[in-house]
Amino acid sequence: MYDTKNELKYWEHSKTGMAAKRKTASTLPESSPAPSDGNTSANAAANVVLPARHDLFSRPRLTISRFPTFPDTPDVIYHSTEQLAMNRIGFRYVPAGVSPPGSVLPCRTIQSAPPCFRVSWEDRSPFVKVKPDGLGLIGERGFRSVRCNVPLREGAWYMEVGIECGGGDRPPDAPDTNMREGSHVRLGWARREAPLNGPAGLDGYSYGYRDKSGDKVTLSRPRPYGRRFRTGDVIGMYIYLPPMREPDPADPYDPAHLKRERIAIEFKGQEYFESLEYAQSKEMIKLMEFTNKASVTAFLPSAPPNKKSSGVKALPERKGPETETSILRPLPELKGSHIAFFVNGECQNIAFSDLYDYLPLRTTPASRKKDKENSKKRAREGAPREHKQNPFDDGTLGYYPFISLFNYARVKINPGPDFEFPPPQDIESLLLGQSGEDLKLSPERTWRPICERYPEFMQEQWDFDVREEEEAKVEAALNSQREKVEAAKKVQKDRQKQQNKPKKRAKEAELPPTAASSVDYQIPETESGYNSEVLEGEWGLGEGEGEHEGYMEVEDDKGTHPTPVMDLDLDELL
Repeated sequence: MYDTKNELKYWEHSKTGMAAKRKTASTLPESSPAPSDGNTSANAAANVVLPARHDLFSRPRLTISRFPTFPDTPDVIYHSTEQLAMNRIGFRYVPAGVSPPGSVLPCRTIQSAPPCFRVSWEDRSPFVKVKPDGLGLIGERGFRSVRCNVPLREGAWYMEVGIECGGGDRPPDAPDTNMREGSHVRLGWARREAPLNGPAGLDGYSYGYRDKSGDKVTLSRPRPYGRRFRTGDVIGMYIYLPPMREPDPADPYDPAHLKRERIAIEFKGQEYFESLEYAQSKEMIKLMEFTNKASVTAFLPSAPPNKKSSGVKALPERKGPETETSILRPLPELKGSHIAFFVNGECQNIAFSDLYDYLPLRTTPASRKKDKENSKKRAREGAPREHKQNPFDDGTLGYYPFISLFNYARVKINPGPDFEFPPPQDIESLLLGQSGEDLKLSPERTWRPICERYPEFMQEQWDFDVREEEEAKVEAALNSQREKVEAAKKVQKDRQKQQNKPKKRAKEAELPPTAASSVDYQIPETESGYNSEVLEGEWGLGEGEGEHEGYMEVEDDKGTHPTPVMDLDLDELL
């Protein structure tokens, strides 16, 4: 695990407003300025200005990202973070730092300050403002969402969210006083594919709990669930995921295999890993269309069948080309998984069960063949490396806490371990329906506060970095060996050519001049130069076959003599 003691101390020290002294140049990695340091801009200009040439090893090796930075303004509580490379449609960004000397890969994964569980700086809508601690959020007009900075992949986890303004209440300090609707909040869990410009429960990639009605919602279909909540309430969020399955070593296309597809880039003086976001599958889109079909068609007027309009001439129906219906892959589920919510410590029972698996769907042979052809084409054209869709688990898949805010709603996240309304030690037994005298709750806690997930997740990412570095070293050694073999072959081939040159010259010197080189063919300008006669027997051709024998006058060193030639008819040749 990377050493972050100095960075953590520096972060705590900078929160007091004191300026941190920069260490003299050394071989140790240099820590980054803290986000709340008032002298960050000056330090950045002096210490982390990138050189004109893109030499990664001349840059400071950071373990905590330079951004975001927050201005020290007493009247401003919530901030935007424009200086970040925030996730946009189709792309995702993770802070990166320059690797230590001797590494094959140029960059590695680093943290952002504060290094703890909070909202993700990069993985949120730009219309949601944050506090510097990453736990306080405020929205703007329209539903916009944020994801927290760690995924949950297995186990039982719990967290709280305090509603500071929601449930339809109108915030007194809202800049727009003519809002038709009050502030609203949706809380839930979402996968990486869930969009940030919509609320929780918009599609099958997220599951939400509404403050307005207490409904649960997924695939944009609300269902009755629990009690409503509003300003001042504390919502407990609980999720249980079964143990992760191991990838099949005999199946190279198993989505459970760990693999990253990312490229190191620079944005505003900070290194990032840029990768394609996991795309929504056509199967999930079809499921969304199917679930909404009934609700949409229910409000459309129905017409009698085969009834023609009187003002429209009946035309024969045209049948388009028959297209083969694409085969839809099954959507796997995590059997035994479930989500539950608590309102001020009161359990609202299970909201969703058997959640959809967060692993990508298995690729088809046709798609793999197409990707292979595209890769070969780019290799032939010498095109630079481009992003590829990752069909495997990159280590960041899972279910994320997902918070959606509407009309200046405000919330505060409490990741634990101290909760305002602590849940029972054994939430699972409570949710499974045990009650009354038969209630047998475990005396030991069966769940974990979500704050404990952050160090585990970062350690997983760093272990993944080590694994990729080892694989890169092996690949580099193999490439070096191949290059040596190719170079040796080329040297041997050039040496063989040099050795064969004298032999070739000697052989050419020994050869007599050819007769053809001394023959001078002269053709008269006024005549064809030869007399055509019927070829009777000398050339083995019978009569009537259309070939003729002729003679051409040829002059050489022995004198002039006739040479027989063959006259062929062009039409017969064609």
